[in-house]
Amino acid sequence: MTSRQATTTLWRPTGPEELALVRELNWQAWPPRLPEQPIFYPVLNEDYAIRIARDWNVKHSGVGYVTRFEVETEFLSRYPVQRAGGRTILELWFPADELDDFNAHIVGEIQVVHEFR
Repeated sequence: MTSRQATTTLWRPTGPEELALVRELNWQAWPPRLPEQPIFYPVLNEDYAIRIARDWNVKHSGVGYVTRFEVETEFLSRYPVQRAGGRTILELWFPADELDDFNAHIVGEIQVVHEFR
């Protein structure tokens, strides 16, 4: 019997351009960061992701999505949780040059769980 590696659920508020790139990557990976994006930061709380997608992405892009995906917990343990505000505003920060390694530890597909317009 094989044991499944423990995973942690992460969310990412996403605009239409980034989501199109995720779709091109068959829902398996996040696209490389742009030069002005030195950090990739998924969030640890669905409500926080909803607030960003609804209040920021919609204002800037006309639509905002919340994605949900699983990452190997052991891999995530090397990155400290960052508090970006209140008690529930928690993020993980991955340097852009480590995104390929991050993507290699995604388990399953990246799923769209909310859409706001």
